[in-house]
Amino acid sequence: MTDDQIQLVQQTFALVAPIADDAAALFYQRLFTLDPSLKTLFRGDMKQQGQMLMQTIGLAVRNLRQPAAIIKSVEQMGQRHVGYGVTEAHYDTVGEALLWTLGQGLGDAFTPAVRDAWAATYTMLAEVMKAGARRAAA
Repeated sequence: MTDDQIQLVQQTFALVAPIADDAAALFYQRLFTLDPSLKTLFRGDMKQQGQMLMQTIGLAVRNLRQPAAIIKSVEQMGQRHVGYGVTEAHYDTVGEALLWTLGQGLGDAFTPAVRDAWAATYTMLAEVMKAGARRAAA
C-alpha cells in the first residue's frame, strides 16, 4: 500500500466510525444478500458481532503504517475462522460486501481512489488471514 492509500483509508474510516453500528448492520445485510448460506456461520447477537467487526477494522486501519503490530493477530483470526467454517471463497464475498458498504456510507467521498485504497487494505488483510487459515488446516 502507498502512503496516499493509507491516508485515504484512515481519513474515510474516520467518517464511517461515527455510524459504525449502522455500517455494520448494512455490511451484514449485504453479505447475507450476496451469499445467504453465510448466515449459518454467525451465532449469537449480530449487533455485538457488528461491534467486533468495526473494532477490528478500526484496529487494522490505525495500524496500517506499522502492519507488523497486527500481522500476528490477523493471522490468528484467520486460523480461528477455519473453525467457524470460513473458506477462502468467502473472503471474496466479504470484500465485495465491505466495499459496497463503504460506498453506501461514504457516498460522494467514496471516490475511485478511495475504493482502490480500501480494496488494497482488504486484500492485504485477507491474504494474511488466508495464510493463517492454511496453517491451521495443515
